[in-house]
Amino acid sequence: MSAACYQALVDRSWRRSGALLYRPNQRDACCPHYSLRIDSTRFRPTKDQRQAINRFNKYIIGDVYAKEAARRHPKSREQARKRDTEFHLAERIHESESESLKKPPEPAHSFDVTLEPDNFTEEKYMVYENYQRTVHRESMDEISRSGFTKFLCNSPLRREIVTMPDGKEKRLGSYHQCYRLDGQLVAIGVLDLLPHAVSAVYFLYHESIHNWSPGKLGALREIAVALEGGYRWWYPGFYIHTCPKMRYKMDYSPQQILNPDTNQWVEVSSEILAKFDNHGYLDFAGVNIDQVINSEKQADDSVSIEDQPDDDYSDGSENGSYISLLSSNMPGLPPMDDVLSYDYDNIPVRLNGGIFPAVGVFQWQNEDEDIRHGPGPRGQLAQMVAAIGLDLMPQLCLDIRRT
Repeated sequence: MSAACYQALVDRSWRRSGALLYRPNQRDACCPHYSLRIDSTRFRPTKDQRQAINRFNKYIIGDVYAKEAARRHPKSREQARKRDTEFHLAERIHESESESLKKPPEPAHSFDVTLEPDNFTEEKYMVYENYQRTVHRESMDEISRSGFTKFLCNSPLRREIVTMPDGKEKRLGSYHQCYRLDGQLVAIGVLDLLPHAVSAVYFLYHESIHNWSPGKLGALREIAVALEGGYRWWYPGFYIHTCPKMRYKMDYSPQQILNPDTNQWVEVSSEILAKFDNHGYLDFAGVNIDQVINSEKQADDSVSIEDQPDDDYSDGSENGSYISLLSSNMPGLPPMDDVLSYDYDNIPVRLNGGIFPAVGVFQWQNEDEDIRHGPGPRGQLAQMVAAIGLDLMPQLCLDIRRT
């Protein structure tokens, strides 16, 4: 594998075990990764997506319950008309959940969805084992409890509840959205909740519910989480146009894609998709300027960089030689003069005893060090500044505590 390909590949286990920042070099990659997002307030499910929700709800509720509930708990004429003529995702997605159903009578099945800490449990592992074995065709030798834990549990994102400027409380951190059918865990959505975004990390399900389009239902429910919780954006993860398994992400619209050259969001259009069909690095030059979305500075862009994981990983080259991000041709990096002149001494660093300036934590190897090529602390911080961007650095605190 080439160094460019290695840098472009998403190593989620590395990300979730110790690093909260990943930025691929699309220009040098053989399979460029692009960031996508959907505005939950503008999302409208397609006919196929609406049918998937209705079909699953009907299965859970059952005909007997539907008829008896209509007799015992009749809707008003206006309520019935509204349901028949309008489709509200945030309402319809919860329609078959146990807490949403009026009883008696009893539905054909019980269905519950809960947002839980991203901790390991044997119950979760059994779903993971089944999914990796049946969907990804992995052998039992490739599946382990430690691998599951490292991959999808115990994210370094800290869970907390914060009060937003509008006075509303919001959950932040990494969670498992657990789906239980008749008391059995059948699916898990691994989510990172940020101040203004729901980021989809992974979705897995048991083969017993394969016929109910679980992946589609999971994506729609995550968009509903963003809509109901006021997170606005749903991030479905990286998109690789040449990867057939990722084509489904374009089924959710209106979609926006990040232009890596300008770090501006652009509406995905037929023009953009036509450019994708040429493969390789997507050149946004010539795209209608009206499609460019004015980027708003949002709190979810704040990044906390955790300490590196203990496990071994490559430094981005085949032979192990050091390659600095500042020596690459990665698109969208700040001007080099701005990176070189940045005040690295006063980057805040969190230790167990508090927050200190970087100059008091690290021992600079050489005051005359060329940070463009140096692997020392300042060279590493310079790469962090280049990757994150100068505008977001004031919101960042480097956390190197052991947890």
